[in-house]
Formats: sequence, C-alpha cells, structure tokens
Amino acid sequence: MKILVTGATGHLGSLIVEALLKTDSAKDLAVSVRNPEKAEALRAQGVDVRHGDFDQPETLEKAFAGVDRLLLISTDGDNETRIRQHEAAVDAAKKANVGFIAYTSVVNAEKNTLSLAEVHRATEQAIRESGIPYSFLRNNWYLENEAGSVQAVTQGAPWVHATNSSQVGWATRSDYAHAAAAVLAGEGHENTMYELSGKLRTQAELAAIVGEVLGQEINVQNVDDAAYADIMKGAGLPDFVVSMLVDMQGAIREGALAVESETLETLLGRPAQPLSEGVKAILGK
Repeated sequence: MKILVTGATGHLGSLIVEALLKTDSAKDLAVSVRNPEKAEALRAQGVDVRHGDFDQPETLEKAFAGVDRLLLISTDGDNETRIRQHEAAVDAAKKANVGFIAYTSVVNAEKNTLSLAEVHRATEQAIRESGIPYSFLRNNWYLENEAGSVQAVTQGAPWVHATNSSQVGWATRSDYAHAAAAVLAGEGHENTMYELSGKLRTQAELAAIVGEVLGQEINVQNVDDAAYADIMKGAGLPDFVVSMLVDMQGAIREGALAVESETLETLLGRPAQPLSEGVKAILGK
C-alpha cells in the first residue's frame, strides 16, 4: 500500500511523515513537494520523494501515480488561490486513480464562520464529487497558532485577545499529525468526517496554563476589535494581516471553534498531549 503526503516539508506535513515512519516502512511512503531538494533527508531514509507543485497541476497527476492513500494538506494563500490549488489536486488524484483521500479541514466546516472555512467547504465538496473515498480531518486550532502571544508575554506584554469568554479546542500540532497518520495507515476510515478538538478552553484559561509554565502571573486583556487592531498594527503587522486577525477573533468570539469532541483522543488511542507540554516546546524548554 502506497501512502503519499503532500506538503511534507511543512510544519504539519513533516510531523505526519515522522509519525508514519514509526509504523510504516519507508518504501511504502511517498511525499509530494514543490522543492524536492528540501526533502533530501527523507530521500536518504528511503522515502519516495516526488515533485508536485499545486500551481503546476500537470505535476500532481504524475506525483500521485500509483498512490493508494493520499493525504492532501491544505495549502497557504488567499482563499481563491487555495480553492483553485485544492481542486486541481483532487482532479489529479481522480486521474491518477488514487484510492483514498484524507484532507486537513477545519471543525464544523459546513457552518464555520471563519473566512478560511470557505476553502475547506469547497475542497470537501470537490472531494465528495470526485467519487474517491475520503476522510475529512476537521482540525480545531493548533496551539502553535498562539506562539506569538506566548513569546510576547515572556517579554512582559499582556495576553491580548478579542474573543470574550468564547472557547477553543486547542491541541498540539503533533497530536493532529499523529491522528492524521493513524487515519492514513489505518482501516475503516472511508467516507468519514472527524471533528478533532482538544478540551475546550477560553483565552484566559490558556493564558493561565502559559503562566504556570513560566511561573508568572499573566495580564489578560479582552479588548474590542478596534483596540485589537491598533495593538496588532503597533506590533508591526501589515494591514491585510491585521484585518485577517480581527475577522478571525470575531468568528472565534461567535463560537466558530467551540466544537467539543473526543474523537482526537480516540484516533490517537491515548490522551491528548497536555497543553503545558506544547507551551514548553514553543518556548524551547
């Protein structure tokens, strides 16, 4: 059985490949990357490194040839670009007769109010319409998304957010990666949708965990959108990033990530990694 992971040199993809190599032979694993030279370490381990560029769809069909199980990791970019890239990848998978697609989506994709959810809705629809058996890995928020806040408080800054008392199901990127690996290498996951979340917590609760790791009291400030935007601009972020972050805070405030589920731990076959351990990793401890 040939498994292929796209985006294998990225933050999530590299962790998934690492997890798969612990349970599967390297000869059964392939990766599709835009820059194969960045995957030389994988090639040295016996992994089949293939060139696949989402902006060159013709390379994807060749990259997916002979693949039984494909993990499509969502790309980066604006929504229009990502939808185009994902649809090209699904089309290539169909032409290559791929037997199964797992896709990294977002929790509650159909109704999620995050702007990025548009990408995941469109991609899930394209996969369904392809007729290829699938599993949608609907990930909640990566703890690592809060790395900027974690680093800022070590410099004495307050923990700033605009989400009121809304909850988020943070989990470590490593746990999401191991869950994806379990689906790729496992059986019985055809035509499934997995809502993957850690325990629901507020920003204040997460900040308290960070404070425990640091051994200090953290000043948590819940502000309105305008104040949040001003603070982000003051941190030197460009306007388009600030606008995106404000929109994100608003959607989270409305409950976009308050999706409770124990499926992550079910797929892992163990408890989720404590967030304190993830915070330590962010801090290099």
